[in-house]
Order: sequence, then structure tokens, then C-alpha cells
Amino acid sequence: MPRFAANLSFLFTELPFLDRFEAAANAGFKGVEFMFPYATPADEIRARLDANGLELVLFNLPPGHWDKGERGFAALPGREDEFASAVDLALTYADALGCPRLHAMAGLTDHGATREVYVANLRLAAAWAAEQGVDILIEPINTRDMPGYFLTRTCDAADVIAEVGAPNLGLQFDLYHRHVSEGGVEAAIAEFAAITRHYQCADPPDRGEPGGSGELDYAVLFRTVDASGHTGWIGCEYKPRGDTLAGLGWPAACGVALA
Repeated sequence: MPRFAANLSFLFTELPFLDRFEAAANAGFKGVEFMFPYATPADEIRARLDANGLELVLFNLPPGHWDKGERGFAALPGREDEFASAVDLALTYADALGCPRLHAMAGLTDHGATREVYVANLRLAAAWAAEQGVDILIEPINTRDMPGYFLTRTCDAADVIAEVGAPNLGLQFDLYHRHVSEGGVEAAIAEFAAITRHYQCADPPDRGEPGGSGELDYAVLFRTVDASGHTGWIGCEYKPRGDTLAGLGWPAACGVALA
């Protein structure tokens, strides 16, 4: 079965960020991911990874002014120089932290996002990242959780990946977002397996621990991911319904192990 990475922007948030690495390792995780590392020096994160025997599997490029409502700017006209600087900074962190995957957020439609700019920026990001052996990922996000996000459908992500034509550009497939936006999660895993480099999981409708509501059969979905040939990671990007540790009964209930 695929391995599971704790998303430290969502899990163990009762602790300061740097203390979450030890908590994740003690809970049985061998991998971690998070949204944005840029407020913390890379050497401090590296020390926590090394001390706890953890692999960093994914983080996001700088998103723009997150506190002011921006959700990335890869598709925003007039921000190309800023995007190039964001790619450079993210690759600097990826090199220091040994991270092989970076997610480039597209931005919002009401901020003027366009496909032409998106494709051009992704070509640049993929070319630069290829020099370090890093994958650039794009992720469809549902507009209930992120109103106005530019990329919402898996087929559109596949079209963009094909148009860019870079071998290190792939799909970040969030099972929760797919369910909310389009449904048909199990069939989509098989349909898009060839371009999927990373999965994420959470339970609808509240984005809690997998399997809590019964709306998605995660035991089946995890087996489907395994059957697709995916040997990478599934990021646990969910919001614990209570204490993080108390909610970690879901792997056993779904017939999987964290590592």
C-alpha cells in the first residue's frame, strides 16, 4: 500500500510548527508535508526532519498574499517575475530539505487568472525544477472550500499537463476535492493514474479524518490507489475532528498502515 505523510499544516496544530515533526514521527508517520515553509529557516526544518527520521514529500510554492485572500498566482497576468522569484525560492528550500515535489497554486478567477499565463509559468517552473530532479504539481481544488479557484476539474488539469508537455509536471490528486467538485473518485483514480504523482485525503463533508462519515469508502479507495501502481505518498491533509492522536484510528479501520 502507499505510504501516508502527515500534513503538518493540518495535523498536530496543538503544537508549535517545529514540534509537530517529533509528534508525527511518534505517531508512526515516516513522511511529512506542509503548505508553506518560508517563515522558518530551512536549516531548522532540516534539523527536525533528520532528528526524527522523516522524509519531506511535498510543499507549496509561495502563494502570494495569503492573508489578503490570494491563493497562488501561477495563472495571474502581470505577476510573471514574481512567480519566477517564487519558483527560485521554493527550489532553494527543496534543495536544502531534500523535497522532490512542489505544488504551484494557480490563483483565483476574480484576480484575472488565464490559461495562457498558467501554461507559460508552469513551463518555466518545470524547466527550472527539472535541473534539480523536482516535480511540479498542479491540483484541482473545489470552490466550496476555495471559492473562485482557477483549476477545479481533473480533466482540465490533465489538459494543462499535456499542453505544457514537461515530464516533471504532474497531478496532485486530492480525493476529497475530487469528490466535492465532481464525484466519481474511484473511477478517476484509474483514469488519471498515469499523470498522478501525489494523493491527498480527507473525509467529506467536513474535511475530517478519512472514513468518519461513510460518504467515501476509504478502504476501497486506498486499495484502488494501490492497484493503480502508485508507489509514492498519500498526504493526510485533513482537519482532525478532535485531538490529532485521538483521530488516528482511521488507518486500522481502513485496513492500511501509516508506513
